[in-house]
Amino acid sequence: MKLAVAGKGGVGKTTVAAGLIKIMASDYDKIYAVDGDPDSCLGQALGLSIEEAYAITPLIEMKDEIREKTGDGGLLILNPKVDGDLERYGRYIDDKIFLIRMGEIKKGGSQCYCRENSFLGSVVSALFLDKKEAVVMDMGAGIEHLTRGTAKAVDMMIAVIEPNLNSIKTGLNIEKLAGDLGIKKVRYVINKVRNIKEEELIKKHLPEDKILGIIPYNELFIELSLKGEEIWRSTNPAFINLHDIYQKLRLEVG
Repeated sequence: MKLAVAGKGGVGKTTVAAGLIKIMASDYDKIYAVDGDPDSCLGQALGLSIEEAYAITPLIEMKDEIREKTGDGGLLILNPKVDGDLERYGRYIDDKIFLIRMGEIKKGGSQCYCRENSFLGSVVSALFLDKKEAVVMDMGAGIEHLTRGTAKAVDMMIAVIEPNLNSIKTGLNIEKLAGDLGIKKVRYVINKVRNIKEEELIKKHLPEDKILGIIPYNELFIELSLKGEEIWRSTNPAFINLHDIYQKLRLEVG
C-alpha cells in the first residue's frame, strides 16, 4: 500500500500520518515512513525524541551522496539509481518502521539545485515504483514531492482538513492537484471536530463517499504534544476512530 497524506500546517496531518503508520505496522513487515514536510516532524509523532528525529539528515542535505549519485563537474545524471541504498538514508524507529526525512525541495534562484532535486525525485521514485513495501508519505498541501510518474503508484491521497471553510478549500485544492497528477483516489479525514454543526458543515461541502472518517477534537493530543510524548496509544480514544478509518481505507484500496 502506498499512501500520501497531505494538508495545511496545523490541521494534524502529521499526527494522522503517524497514527496510520502505527496501525499499518500490524499488517506489514516493513513500512517506509517518509517525512516530506520540512515544517513538521513525523519522527517525533512516531515516538522519537525531537533530538533523535532531527539527528536524521534530510536527503536534500546529503551533499556527498548527491554528488556521488548525480555525477560531479559538468555531468548531471538526471535519474540516479538509489533503490539499493535506501537503508543509508534514514533509520529504523522500531523493527518495522523505517523513517526517511526528505527536506525541502529547492526553488530556482541564484543557485541551481538540479542535482538535489534530481536525487530527491529518484528516492521518491524508488519508494513508490520500485519497492514492494508499504509507504506513507507525510507532505504539505502543495504535494511538491510527487510527479506524474510517481503519482501513478499512489493508492490513495488522504487530505486532512479541519471543519472550516478555509480548510475545506485547501482540501479541494489538494484533490485538484492530485487529480492533475493522475491520482485516482483522494479521500478526506476530518480532524478536530467538536460538534454536530461542524460535522454538518463538512457534509454540506464534501461528498460523503469521499470522507474516510472524522476524528473528534481531543485535548489529550495537545497535552501529549506539549510534553513531547507519543500521541497514538491504544488507550487514546481517538485511536479507535483512526483504526476505523484505516479499515475503510483498506476496503477502498483493496
